[in-house]
Amino acid sequence: MNRWTDLETPHGSIRAWRSEPTGPSRGAVVVLQEIFGVNAHIRDVTDRFAQTGFVALAPALFDPVERDVELEYDAAGIARGLALTRALGIDRAVDLANAAATLLQAEGQRTGAVGFCWGGSIALLANTRLGLPSVSYYGGRNVQFLDEPLRTPMMFHFGSKDRSIPAADVELHREKYPAASVHVYPAGHGFNCEPRADYDAASAAMAWQRSIDFFEENLR
Repeated sequence: MNRWTDLETPHGSIRAWRSEPTGPSRGAVVVLQEIFGVNAHIRDVTDRFAQTGFVALAPALFDPVERDVELEYDAAGIARGLALTRALGIDRAVDLANAAATLLQAEGQRTGAVGFCWGGSIALLANTRLGLPSVSYYGGRNVQFLDEPLRTPMMFHFGSKDRSIPAADVELHREKYPAASVHVYPAGHGFNCEPRADYDAASAAMAWQRSIDFFEENLR
């Protein structure tokens, strides 16, 4: 039930990792990658959504620039991933997320989005620009978009030890989006990702359950 598939977009055909539940669907989730590509971690997250009953689709957002990108969580991987995000651009990333959501909606699925790191900021834009109920994990680029109004329910997850997202930026989310759920955990950046040094099992488990509850409520 887990496989690579082709996804047609305004920027050409890209790959997407698709996972489907074994029973009836509870809705669908577009999974938006970190800067490291649709790697083993993102595929595992996508599979876990399917295991909880959601159809999940993770578009390979770098494909219009470079195909088959899977980077390591090291300095070289970070540098390459950042270069790829610049080459792709925010608008094209949102277009690709929209193509994934449109496909799922055409299948009759009520659809949301979840994103991690760079993808966490794309998840915010999936809400403000595409109208998808969304969950953003440690979106480091969110602040520049906080004047865009939310269109549907929104949830944010941050780590209090995240050196790249200061507490003032987290508080700004609460000020700009008082209706959104903003959660902070005693963890660093990337706390949901097992291969990262900042992985925190307790924080990841709590954020995961909150995310599942969010989609259960908002994709009924």
